[in-house]
Amino acid sequence: MNIELQKILEKQHYGVVGHHSGVKLCHWMRQSLLFERECYKQTFYGIKSHRCLQMTPSINQCNQMCLFCWRHQGFNEKEFKEVDDPKYILDKSIEAQRKLITGFKGDERCDQKKWKEANDPNMLACSLTGEPTLYPKLGEFFEECHKRNITTFLVTNGTNPEALEKLNPLPKQLYVSVVAPNEAVYKKLCSPLVSDGWTKLNQTLELLPSLNTRTVIRHTLVQGWNMDESYIGEYAKLDEKASPLFIEPKGYVFVGYSRKRMTISNMPLHDSVHDFGSALAESVGYDLEMEKPDSRVVLLSKKPKMARFDK
Repeated sequence: MNIELQKILEKQHYGVVGHHSGVKLCHWMRQSLLFERECYKQTFYGIKSHRCLQMTPSINQCNQMCLFCWRHQGFNEKEFKEVDDPKYILDKSIEAQRKLITGFKGDERCDQKKWKEANDPNMLACSLTGEPTLYPKLGEFFEECHKRNITTFLVTNGTNPEALEKLNPLPKQLYVSVVAPNEAVYKKLCSPLVSDGWTKLNQTLELLPSLNTRTVIRHTLVQGWNMDESYIGEYAKLDEKASPLFIEPKGYVFVGYSRKRMTISNMPLHDSVHDFGSALAESVGYDLEMEKPDSRVVLLSKKPKMARFDK
């Protein structure tokens, strides 16, 4: 890994793992340990915020430079120069998480039972930065997680359908980010580094109904860019093609390096996200099942009351 990049990441409190992986404490991990507040993934899906390991096996490998992305984008790579072993990545990621939460134990606000449980994560969100499907041993990585009874969520930009088609095992829940209603908006907002990104994304959407796992389409909504009312019909056609179990319209958040490319006005209010989600639900025939205003997100479900893993 580029030494300058590693210094930037460590300054931002990433735990760098091996040659290309990393861990970072989620905002909701802190909120859960100190203030009894939960992540929307806990509200929607039943996973425990304080036992979630947020990581990536591709901290600097990505084929898009999305304007709304929170990460530093100065050292992008599309390929791996060295490939670390999946078991090593998981072991060291858990070790890095334990190191990152050490200081919470001495905070009088910290729930000690939760802190102890947080040292033994049972949920892994493969979503932190980069494009995880570029990591060539992702299936082996998920296999190692599942051997340890760790639930896995994968978030992908959908530009690598070949990897998803071959992925074995699949994650327990697969998110595909669809952040544009059409190719013109996609090229402006996602700044793809590949010429066929939109075509590949649509191939992924066509593949999704055949995959034997829980599927989610996430629409990251950026005010002034991709959430105009006129786009609802185009999003609906993409969602109908994918036929996911869930759809998550979620507001962009003005954080990290995205502040160099966006303004605070691009972060939509929850009311706008709710209205967008409600209109989309009606268009695709889904139910607006739940929402979490503090995360600016709503959950649309094909089958109501089936979201949570603990049911």
